[in-house]
Amino acid sequence: MWCDNCLLLLPLRGGAIAWGVVMFLYSLAGGIFLLNWGQYLFFVFPEWQIYGGIGIGVAVAAALSILALSNRSYIWTRVCKFIWPFVIVICAVRAIIMIVELQRGRDKVQWECENGGQLWTDSAEAGYGGSASFPTGFCTAGFSSLYAAFIVGLLVDLVFQFYMFFLVWRFQKRLEHYQNMKGPFYGGYYNA
Repeated sequence: MWCDNCLLLLPLRGGAIAWGVVMFLYSLAGGIFLLNWGQYLFFVFPEWQIYGGIGIGVAVAAALSILALSNRSYIWTRVCKFIWPFVIVICAVRAIIMIVELQRGRDKVQWECENGGQLWTDSAEAGYGGSASFPTGFCTAGFSSLYAAFIVGLLVDLVFQFYMFFLVWRFQKRLEHYQNMKGPFYGGYYNA
């Protein structure tokens, strides 16, 4: 039996577009945060840029999904369905590495907080710092809260990505299943 609405939290197309917009916004914000302030949390040179770039990549995948769903495009929906598994695997690996590296840099992050948000000495000498300083809100919460928030945030991100993949897959199957029916355009749903 074919279930058109199984596991849907919102209507399929509109809900998937809304889900994609939320993913686009938080992935873009997270990527920009890591690109601007990642050197305060991760201490090997290109590390925070790679993590931020992956976040921007997730935002691009979400934007492609939004466009594919908006246009009801079978081809772009298939492209998005092909892209999401790779994005999910890359983000799962990124999440594991980020958690491990954040734990390894625990003492350095605490030192930065105790010294007024200035960049770790070795990182500053290597020229990693920019004009921005470490946001004080992260220091007032404490490292354990920051660490827990990162873990929860990364896990929620993976769950959101799995669900977005499911929605894109489900929309593609709907397009295949009802390809001979005209849908809500040109005279009704099934033009009976």
